[in-house]
This record gives sequence, structure tokens and C-alpha cells, in this order.
Amino acid sequence: MSDVKEIFLKVINDRRSIRNYTEERVSDEDLDLILESARQAPSGENAQPWRFIVVRDAKNKKFLSDLCRRGSGRRFTGEFLSKQMHERFAKLEDPAKREAVFKKLTSGDVSAFVNQSDVILIVIGKKEVWDTPFDTSAAIENILLAVTALGLGACWLVAPCIDVRDERVLNEYFGITDDYKTVSIISIGKPARIPNPRPRLPIEELVFNEKFGVSYYPRKES
Repeated sequence: MSDVKEIFLKVINDRRSIRNYTEERVSDEDLDLILESARQAPSGENAQPWRFIVVRDAKNKKFLSDLCRRGSGRRFTGEFLSKQMHERFAKLEDPAKREAVFKKLTSGDVSAFVNQSDVILIVIGKKEVWDTPFDTSAAIENILLAVTALGLGACWLVAPCIDVRDERVLNEYFGITDDYKTVSIISIGKPARIPNPRPRLPIEELVFNEKFGVSYYPRKES
């Protein structure tokens, strides 16, 4: 049992958002396992509102890349104009790095990498199901963990569908009907580079005992 626990925790800890991919193809067997992992996710009242579109055609992936670039560029330009971006740069003192990050964000290039991956999954969910945002998120997490367990990499993006204008363009291009909501896209492929883990907040700041603000850690001896 301890071995199972270690493997499980390793998959969780090894998961990264991968934005650089090799040209290696994701096998049909691996993709089947990834999709089956999504199918097994929990959903409210077992509604299973999720649907997935597998995109591998270069032209279609380029379309998604361009849409991601426009969506992210618009979002981060808005952050800059509203001065929210200033908080992002508060601890970034190197002027050259600040300029590079600024250009990457406001140009939208931060999300345009998706066509480098072998596969892109478009995740959609039934609008009539109240729990669709939560149910599809559970399926997406299963996808990300399955990808990691297989030695592949993935990145979960909302850039091409967070703005209703972009979502409308995406839905029309891929023939998604009005009874479905496009939730996100996920790029999947063989990692060309695995980034270092990003810092997590201390557990003591996240977990409370009985009431909000009352620390659960360290636990008192009973």
C-alpha cells in the first residue's frame, strides 16, 4: 500500500503546466487512456455533461493558437491598463526581464504555444447541467494526472473561451452547438522542457480548524 501511496503522490507532485513540446506523437493507446480517465471523473447526479473534441490537424491547431494569442493579449492588456499587472511585477526587479514578461503577456504569446503540442483537447459541457463548470474541472484534473503518469505533458488553458466573443468564434469553427458551453482547451504532448515546480503556500495558511481563521496546523496532541 505504501508503494501505491508514493506513486500517487509522485504523479500529483510531478504535474506541471508544459508549454514546450517535442515533435513526438502521442500514441492512440495513451490518448485512449487519457480520455478514459476523463470519462471516469465524478459529476453531480452522474450527469456526465462533458464532451471532448480531439484536434490534431495542423490547420485547426493553428486556428486555436491564433485564438489563444488574441484572447490572452486582450486579457493582459486589460490587466495593464487597470494596473493589476503592476502587482505581477512588484518583485521582478530586473528591467530586461520585466520588459520580456510584459511583451509575452500583452502580445498573447504566453498562450500561443498550443499548436506545438501533438494533441489539443477542446473540453465542452452541457449548458443545461448546473454543475457543468465543476464536473468538467474534475474531468480535466483527471486528464492532467493521467498525462503526467504517462510521462507526457499538458497545459490547461481558458484563453480562447473566457471571452464570449472568442468562444463564439471557436464554437462556429468547430461546429459546437448552442446547447454546449466551451470550457477550456488542453494541449498534450511530449515535454521538451519540464519547468521547476512553482511555490505553494504553506499548509498552515490554507487549512482551518472548525472556523475560518483558526489554524488547523500544528495539530494539538489529543
